[in-house]
Amino acid sequence: QVQLVESGGGLAQAGGSLRLSCVTSSSFFRLVDMAWYRQAPGKERELVASITQDEKTNFTETVKGRFTISRDNAKNTMYLQMNSLKPEDTAVYYCNTVGMGYFWGQGTQVTVSS
Repeated sequence: QVQLVESGGGLAQAGGSLRLSCVTSSSFFRLVDMAWYRQAPGKERELVASITQDEKTNFTETVKGRFTISRDNAKNTMYLQMNSLKPEDTAVYYCNTVGMGYFWGQGTQVTVSS
């Protein structure tokens, strides 16, 4: 069973930045398209950003130009750099494959104050 461990969340002011990390136990990480998701209170989980095995990236419209996604295959780790944070970015952030094929980790809470 692949384990996903998200970290890096916290409290930030609007306009601030946070960098999230996702470490996986998968031996095949480098071959898998990965993604960041988030779930705000009372809302469904949504895909925020994705990165393919050859590092092509895609973002949901609401974070384009503010978030970047990257991966370090040598460390089995994916990152989400979040800049110009807004209160509406407040959510629990999770990582998983693009197809949500792994069991979900605990996520990391991001809270943005206005």
